[in-house]
Amino acid sequence: MKKLILSMAVAAIFLLACNNKTTTATTTGSDSTTIYLEKIKLAALQSDSAFVKKDVDGSMKDYAPGFLEYGSGASKPMTNMDSVKADAKNFFVAFPDFKGENFHAIASDSTVVILGDWSGTFKSDYMKMKATGKSFKVADADIFTFNKAGKATSHRSIQSLASFLTQLGVPMPAKKK
Repeated sequence: MKKLILSMAVAAIFLLACNNKTTTATTTGSDSTTIYLEKIKLAALQSDSAFVKKDVDGSMKDYAPGFLEYGSGASKPMTNMDSVKADAKNFFVAFPDFKGENFHAIASDSTVVILGDWSGTFKSDYMKMKATGKSFKVADADIFTFNKAGKATSHRSIQSLASFLTQLGVPMPAKKK
């Protein structure tokens, strides 16, 4: 039975990888550990894939209650999912051609890292930044943590803020003293 479940999980991930042009790293360990790691990799990949489609609700369908959105670390973590959703929707307005590609997933313990390339054009004002009409392309690592039930408990986005803002023609924010 375990081999059947493992085969089904691997097949589902393979199909997702083919359909979304993503790849996943292989895992090792016991069958239950492998199944768990494949499950959380799939959940993280589905979250990023839904985000690319601007499906905010779909990107958060596997989030646990109390989920923490750290973003890039430029501001305080967000715990209110309505605020996270509103911010994402505002981001999509500012960057209407926003896209992500070349996703690769790596899982260990309760953490999944999704490596990918993100790009877009700054068409409308966002937060306190005025739109510049310039484009960006950055490499990013999305780091998701999961609970034992396979629900995401946090997300961080690791990328070069300086590179992102420079490409957009936006000055770096002043450091607080």
